[in-house]
Parts: sequence; structure tokens; C-alpha cells
Amino acid sequence: MPQQTRVAPERPPDERAPDEAAATARPPGGGLRSLPAGGGVETALLAVTVLATAAGGLARLLGARGLADGLWIAATAAAVGPAVLWVVQALRRGRAGVDLIAVLALAGTLATGEYLAGALIALMLATGRWLDSAAERRAGRDLRQLLAHAPRTARRRTGDGLHAVETVPLADVRVGDLLVVGPGEVVPVDGRIAGTGAVLDESVLTGESAQVERGHGDAVRSGGVNAGGAFDLRATATEQDSTYAEIVRLTRQAGAENAPVIRLADRYAARFLPLALGTAALAWLISGDPVRAVAVLVVATPCPLLLAAPVAIVSGISRAARKGVVVRDGAALETLGRARTVTLDKTGTLTTGRPRVLDVIAAPGRTPAEVLAVAAAVDQYSPHVLAEAITAEAADRGLHLPQVTRVAEHPGRGATGTLADGTRVSVGRHDADRPPAWARAADNRAALDGAATAWVVLDGEPAGVVLLRDPVRHDAPRTVRRLRGAGVTRLVMLTGDRPEPAREIAAVVGLDEVRARQSPADKVHAVQAERARAVTVMVGDGVNDAPALAAADVGVAMGARGASASSEAADIVLTADRVDRLADAAHIAVRSRRIAVQSALGGMLLSLAAMLVAAFGLLPPAPGALLQEVIDVAVILNALRALRPGPGAGPGIDADTEALVRRFAAEHDDLREVVEAVREAADELTDAPAPEALAAVRHVDDLLTTRLLPHEEAEEHELYPALAHALGGPETTATMSRAHTEIHRLAHRVTTHLAQADGNGALAPEQRDDLRACLYGLHSVLRLHFAQEEENYFSLAG
Repeated sequence: MPQQTRVAPERPPDERAPDEAAATARPPGGGLRSLPAGGGVETALLAVTVLATAAGGLARLLGARGLADGLWIAATAAAVGPAVLWVVQALRRGRAGVDLIAVLALAGTLATGEYLAGALIALMLATGRWLDSAAERRAGRDLRQLLAHAPRTARRRTGDGLHAVETVPLADVRVGDLLVVGPGEVVPVDGRIAGTGAVLDESVLTGESAQVERGHGDAVRSGGVNAGGAFDLRATATEQDSTYAEIVRLTRQAGAENAPVIRLADRYAARFLPLALGTAALAWLISGDPVRAVAVLVVATPCPLLLAAPVAIVSGISRAARKGVVVRDGAALETLGRARTVTLDKTGTLTTGRPRVLDVIAAPGRTPAEVLAVAAAVDQYSPHVLAEAITAEAADRGLHLPQVTRVAEHPGRGATGTLADGTRVSVGRHDADRPPAWARAADNRAALDGAATAWVVLDGEPAGVVLLRDPVRHDAPRTVRRLRGAGVTRLVMLTGDRPEPAREIAAVVGLDEVRARQSPADKVHAVQAERARAVTVMVGDGVNDAPALAAADVGVAMGARGASASSEAADIVLTADRVDRLADAAHIAVRSRRIAVQSALGGMLLSLAAMLVAAFGLLPPAPGALLQEVIDVAVILNALRALRPGPGAGPGIDADTEALVRRFAAEHDDLREVVEAVREAADELTDAPAPEALAAVRHVDDLLTTRLLPHEEAEEHELYPALAHALGGPETTATMSRAHTEIHRLAHRVTTHLAQADGNGALAPEQRDDLRACLYGLHSVLRLHFAQEEENYFSLAG
């Protein structure tokens, strides 16, 4: 396996402080998000209103009515000045939102002596502004991790000598310069390989975990990490014109062009404000009594907007957090609730991002266990991502690894070693001029399955091959179905990977469109095109996804293992390594937004009815304020329903059932070798002599009888009844029980054929054909059955 070195980007001794470096390293174009001036006013206002309102309540309980009114007046007056300032700022931007109604309501409460109502309005206004300010300040850090990864210096050759190298600022690199990129270093600028080849980890650019090999003259993009030995790079671009700088610029520009979302409360306030003012003015004009106008404004106090809508959204944010979903602000949750298009990265989002052994194919005369043990014995010393998967698979199967000495890494070729008997072993690439038939068949299968290959070669002869693939997340198909249930009508994959594996995964999970070989710029353009049609969400986990996340209406980052830059550029971060949390967030957003709209509209309708009564002089200001408080309590109680799970929340299982699910999921992992043994036995019936083929079938029959069938029986009698209770009845597991019946039927048929074989171990031709069909059919049924259980049941475990 080629070496994968994990080191931080080079930091020379004279490097500037991080903040200074970030400031000077930013390309022109402004910040990704607008950073607020400070947030000090919001914090101070919140502190004053909380203390004054609470102290006033305590004074009233102690009987000091005058002191209580004075404190509440102070809280109300403290909010008037900032609120007026915010109104002026909004009017300059051409928007008149909820703050204007709040100013009028605050003035109305002071005029009518409803001081407690004024203090409460001030408190709610201060709380909402402080939360908005905190969310904006947090969103202003989105480029930090992008810039931390970017190299700031380069090593440039100044002559032909080994030590004729100087370290220069990256800005001083010119087209044509010959640079040296050491092991683990980040490629500083775009260029072409000069001299020997290179092995690069370009996951930061493409999101794909597989490493790539570049030969002499091949183009290389900045931002990749050298995963092999040192190589020379002929610069073809300056720092500002290179790929990684373009990613930073795209991220910033996409965020800057992404217009801020107008809060739901402001949208309704824009309609409610002229109605309230018009009603108050008309009541004053017709009656000639200004008290009627004040009474109208008092009952028009926008508490359904100031309180109910934000309470519903904040309740949704709180519920999402309990699901492992961090939502940066209420606008993100509101927008997610209106989303109709979701674009998704592939690696690490729809797939696990961790390659896994798909199969081990052995040369004739060898066993898969032998091949895997030898491969793991060599690869246990390699940090390569595929080597880790091979070593983990051998450990899961409990294989004994032979002793290997003189292990060496060969970038681009793999790893080599020597067994105790002197046999030379290599694991990685194998370029045979005339590969045997079984090896050609293995290559064909790898191409069909979209799998990577690690060839095991003993003394120059291929002994077997390990097929590896990044598997689809068990919860991905269910996530797609639940997203459609939440109102999403279009799902698109945007990936830097090849079209073939991308299309296969899209078919498995049920996507509408696939766009493969996408660069960061391509992803941004694709997201912008989708946004022109509908509210669009982008989901990703790598640095290369950061520009697209910023370009979307809502960016969602897989934050459990993904790049920090993508998390910083996102509006929503999934802290659990589960893509189904996206579906949870979507259902929570839809429900919270619906409750917020219900509360706001219901409260405004009730206020409108009270305004009409007050306009006719039937509701004085003081009773009107009391009625408004009753309306406020009603709509807030309704808004708090967003804290509870609603329809579409997904099935829940108790702790005992979850323990069962985890137990059987672990057994599935152990039984994967049994499933593959069934296929290998069927192959033996085609290729191997009769005695060897029959021995392979007898081995499979023993595995089925002692391991697989007891597992299926236990599922039927332990797991399925527990899941049926949680999922809504026995019909929910009926189809899976039918699969158990078919598995038992085919396994019994295999046993029957073996019983009918004669004493010499011979099978009649018709038996051989039927037995082969039984084994291939059993293998297909088992793979499908395992996949269905993992998708529908095992993914329920948190």
C-alpha cells in the first residue's frame, strides 16, 4: 500500500500569529458572512431587562407596588432606545419588521400604565436580539479552518545541489519555479510533476478517500497532501491562481452572495404593521378620542410574533440538538422547513467514508483466509486507509497472522515483506503481462462492483486479491425516503468520484440525479442552479464541500468526522455520524415552522378581533392589556408543542430492543464470511474437481447449520417480536420473516443434496446443476436479506 502520512501543514519558526496570518492570507473579496460589530448592546440590554423584570416581580410579591412599577418602567424604557435604533437600521434597508411594532407597543404600555406588559415585551425583544447576534458572531468564523490548512511557504530549488533549496513566502512563487514537496506536506500551488512520480491524498479537494498517483508531467492541484516520498513540482500557477485559493474565494463569494433570510416574524410583521396602525388611526379619526388609538395599539402588541414564533423555532432547535443536530440560528431551521431540493456529497455522507473488505478471491489451491492473513501481516505496518481496512477485516475474522520481516513501503506500488520461510510478499498493485484466468475474472468483478483491489503476490505469482469498497451507510436509503416525506421533491448527488460507483450508490439509496467528477466550482454552480428553482439544501463533509455549503440556502455538514471548514461554513451540523439525523432535522424543521405559523397567525387573528372591539370603544387600554396577556399565554403554549415529537419523527426503540439490535448487527458482521463461503462453494462446483467441490459444499452446509440458521431463528423469535411492537405490529416484519423461510428452504435443499450423494462423494449431473443454483440463489437471498435488515432495522440503533 502507498504510505499515507498524517501530519499538519508546515509551520515555519517565523510564522505569524494565527489571527494575523488569517487576516493577511485572505484573498480579496470580503468575509464569508457579515460579522456583527460586537453584540455588546444586545448583551447589556438583556442583562438590564432580566434584572429589572425579575426585581420588579420580587417587589410586587413583597407588596412594594410603586417600586415594582418603577423597575418595570426602567426595563421598558431601556429597550426603547435600542429598539428605535434597530427600526431605523431596518428602514434604511427597506424593511419594516417586528421591531417597529415592538417600539409602538412599548410606548403604548408606558402610556396606558401597563408596565408589566412593557417589561415582558422588552425582555422578549432583548432575548431575541441577543440570540440573533450570538448566532451571527459564531457564523463569522467559517474561513478559519480553510486558511489553517493552506500552506504559507514553499521550498524552492535554487540550483542542482541536494541542499540548494530555500524557503520562500508562498506569494513569492512564480510560474516556472521548481518546488520541493516533502512527505506529509501540502502541495503549495498548482503545477506539474517533475522527475519521479508522486502519491497524493486529494481528499481535501475531492472528498474521496482513495489516494491518487501522478507520474512525470502530470498536473497536480494545490491543497493535496503528499502521501509518498518527496517530489519536485514545476509551478504552473501563482498562489492566487491556484486551486486551493480558488476554494477559499468560492466559499467567501458564495456566502456573500447568499442573501440573508428574512425571519418569519418579520414577514408577518410586514403585513400586520400597516393593519394595526391603520386601525388605530381610523379609531382616533372617527371617535376623536386618542385613548381608543392607544387601546388598539395595546391589544396589537406583537407578542404572538415576538414570543410565539421564536418560541416554536427555538423549541425546534432544542429538539434538534437532542438528536445530535446543531442549528446555528432560527432562520436556518425555518428555511430547512421550506426546502424542496437536497444536494448531497457521496463519500462520508451517503457512504461511510471508511473502505471495507468486500471479498477476498484466492488463486486455485489457496484459501481466502490464507490470502487475507498474509495481506494483513504486511499491511499492519502501513497507515494507508486500505491497509487499515484489510487489517481490521483479518482481526474481525480472528485470523492468525504469519510473521513478516523486512517490511517496506513503495509509494504508488504498495508494501512488501518476507515470510519466515523466505517467501517474498507484496500487497498492492500487480502488473502481470499475462494474468491467469482467475485474476482476469477478479479484475472484471472489481470493475462491476466499483471496488478497489489489493493484490497479494508471493514470489512474483499472484496468490489472491482483496476487493475493497466504501459501503453505503445503512441509514442512507431510509433517510432519503423520510426526506421525501418531509416535502423534499428532488435529491441530487454531487461528487468528485467516478460516474460508475456514484450511479450505483444513487440507485441503491433512490436519488433523482447524479453529477460525478465535480470540482468545488462545479458543485457551487450546481447548487446555484438548483437554488434558482427551489429552496436548496447542500450536505457534505469535506473542505471541498465548503463553497457549496455556503452557496446553498441551508448548508448541512457531517461534523462527526468531517473537515472543520465544512462545519464552519454550514448552517446546520450533524454531530452524530449518522446521515438519518438530516431527516430528523427536516421533520423537526417542518413541524416547528408549521407550529410557528399557526401560533403567529392565530395570535394575530385574536389580536385583530380585540383591535376591532377596542376601536369601537368597548375595550379600554388596561383590560385590553390583560386580554392581550391571555392571548400571549395561549399562543406560547401552542408554540411549545414544537418540543414534542410529531408525525414523521421516525420509529423509536427502547433500550432493551436497541441492545438486541446491536447484538444482531454484530452477528451480521461475523456472518459475512459465511455468506461469501456460499458463493465460493457454488464457484467450486463449476471449476473444481468433484471431490474438492463436494468438500466445499459440506463445509458450507456445516456453516449454515451451526452458525447462520441459528442466527436466523434467533432473529425470528427474539428480534422481530421486539421490533414489531416498536414499529406498529407484526405486519411490519412479515416480509422479512418470509425471507427467513426461503433461507431455511434453500439451506435444507443443500443438506438434502449432500445426503443423496453416493459414498464416493459423486454428484449426479442434475444434482450438480440444482445444487449450484441453490447456492447462488441462497447467496443472493442472504445478501438482499442482510441489506434489508441493516437498512430497516439495524439503522434504528443510535
